[in-house]
Amino acid sequence: MAVGGFSFVQRCGSNPILSKEDVPYPAELVFNAGVCKFQNKYVMCFRNDYGCTREEFVSGKGHFQTNIGLAFSDDGLHWEVAPQPVFEYHDSGCRRAYDPRLTVLDGRCYLCFAADGDCGVCGGIAVTDDFEKFEVLCLSEPDNRNMVLFPERINGEFLRLDRPMPVYGKNGEFFDLWLSRSPDCRHWGDHKRLLRAEDIPFCNSKCGPAAPPVKTKAGWLTTFHAVEKLGENALKSWDPAGWSKLYTAGIMLLDPDDPGKVLGLAKTPMLAPVMDYENDGFRGGAIFPGGMILEDSGEVKIYYGAADTVECLATADVEDLVAACLGKFD
Repeated sequence: MAVGGFSFVQRCGSNPILSKEDVPYPAELVFNAGVCKFQNKYVMCFRNDYGCTREEFVSGKGHFQTNIGLAFSDDGLHWEVAPQPVFEYHDSGCRRAYDPRLTVLDGRCYLCFAADGDCGVCGGIAVTDDFEKFEVLCLSEPDNRNMVLFPERINGEFLRLDRPMPVYGKNGEFFDLWLSRSPDCRHWGDHKRLLRAEDIPFCNSKCGPAAPPVKTKAGWLTTFHAVEKLGENALKSWDPAGWSKLYTAGIMLLDPDDPGKVLGLAKTPMLAPVMDYENDGFRGGAIFPGGMILEDSGEVKIYYGAADTVECLATADVEDLVAACLGKFD
């Protein structure tokens, strides 16, 4: 493994591929996007934090608002941002929706999102056919977030990964990655813990889903985020209180017929922050995949937020990623 992740995972030479300069309405932090292929286009929904500059935030004179923006691309690299934000959610006491994830399933596009409100943090799922109208299918109880859907039904059921955030059951932020099932994408149950933070060698805090899984011949290729808490003020940040949480991207392989079974997990990060755009921003030392596309050529496009500030792209061969999950690059 290279310092910044697997040596065969190549960062795009034109990173960041999307930043505030590309957005035609107020924007300051553009990151944590969901990306998919839908109706012959690459589609991106990105988190957009606005309404506050770095100077205003640091001085305590401003705070961010959030909406979700929309962009399209013909090649998955060069993006055209729609003239207006595409999604906001203010029902059930929620004040903002953020961190979108996109999954195409049965010809429709599903948008998973996090929502903050007076009751805590919830995870929601909406569906659209045109990115003009969205039907919100469900909103979880608090506290839960980082929801992603599998791109096909298994045994007739929808499958979802998420990260509940218990405050009583475990000490500190040792949150885990869970799997749930649903007959209709509205009612969820059969919850199962799929991956414990303690089982990840490069994690000493929380873990959870990242990009929605993609199906390969070997199984479901699945990214996750892992957090390692470092010493006080170890990382660059806009926050005067300091920042010490290192976010890296891991990858694992799930059984193709029963995704509740982990077939393999890479023991080192797939991507770790080493570039300036990954370490110098709102929260330095943060890499968070939100989209993964498997091309017919075998290339995997991995879209990730960097430093909670910009959106980036890395690529790899699918066979190399599967081999890493099975321990062939340890």
